[in-house]
Amino acid sequence: MGDVPEIDLTDPAVLSDLVAAYAHAREESPVARLVAPGFGPFWAVTRHEQARAMLGDPRLEINESSFMRPDVPEHCLRYMRTMSEMNGAEHARLRRLVAPAFTPRRAAAFAPRIEAIVERLLDELPAGEPVDLLAHFARPLPMEVICELVGIPDADRPQWREYGAAVASGHGEKFSEAIPAIMEGARAAVAECRAEPGDDLVSDLVRLMEEDGDRLSDDELVTLVWHLVLAGQTPTNLIANAVVTLLAHPGQLAALRADPELMPRAVEELLRWCAPALLTVPRFPREDVEIDGVSIPKGEPVTASITAANRDPRVFADAGTFDITREPAPHLGFGHGPHFCVGASLARVQTGVALGALLRRFPDLALAGEAPYAPDPGTLRLTSLPVTLRPAG
Repeated sequence: MGDVPEIDLTDPAVLSDLVAAYAHAREESPVARLVAPGFGPFWAVTRHEQARAMLGDPRLEINESSFMRPDVPEHCLRYMRTMSEMNGAEHARLRRLVAPAFTPRRAAAFAPRIEAIVERLLDELPAGEPVDLLAHFARPLPMEVICELVGIPDADRPQWREYGAAVASGHGEKFSEAIPAIMEGARAAVAECRAEPGDDLVSDLVRLMEEDGDRLSDDELVTLVWHLVLAGQTPTNLIANAVVTLLAHPGQLAALRADPELMPRAVEELLRWCAPALLTVPRFPREDVEIDGVSIPKGEPVTASITAANRDPRVFADAGTFDITREPAPHLGFGHGPHFCVGASLARVQTGVALGALLRRFPDLALAGEAPYAPDPGTLRLTSLPVTLRPAG
């Protein structure tokens, strides 16, 4: 036990540079202990090889204890157990049913609709004066994309934008009110798509189910839609982190501007370098397990330090250098194993489209003040992103 480093998640020095804290632990040991008030023993796997193995190990499972559940009214409880909490055959069935709707091909086909949303949001930004790109672009974009994806009618979208802002805040009264409201909106969207299928995700899923012989129940569809709203906020922090990262690496930014074809590789490197998730959802061992010589008792939560694994010099050459031409880049930004992010292709396309439009339309994009990171041990996220936008020409 004495050989395992500890990371104190209440230490201001740790919170001010989480990347360094997790990296320092990685070089000491493949497993670290996380220390936080109110939590018992908590383990973090810090090296890439061991993290991948842990995330694919069937002895460690995600369950309802892996998540902080919001309080919802009784009639909403039936929608609370999402695919993320399932394991084994139950998880595999749902994954098999929804995966065809989230393929890279489908994400690429959806890109023009994302482009239209991105251009409209950028049109609304004031040029030549400081604007918070997090609040006015990166944060509203994912909810707009989800509304388009799910088929939320235009008339209902202003309300869903408010839900998105509440979800992004992650706590408080507005968040608590938004969850059941999203579930009710999802129920309405599913009923509408059952009655009149359109060109949207839920209609696609309904069609796929009927062709397949197996099908999602209405409860499963509603659960999927509201879970998409929660999980679909990832691009908010990825886009904001990406802008700060590119502005801090002017040579890489210039290379990307000069060759927009580099964008897919740039997105992968950004996911390696500044993915929002610093830690994976905790897994719980169903039996005592050993990870690289460290014994972890049954039932004690284990997470993977994504930021430490993604800069592991054992896997990545020159791991401490941000390089948009890096290939391959086997990062863990979307996790690994059975619970690999089902929406990864959509998040990749959304991020690439957003960054591409920003760089094309605003060649002199620059920070207009400090862009501070929140003291959040689990998520790399900015609290604001003040920039000056000067359009081309």
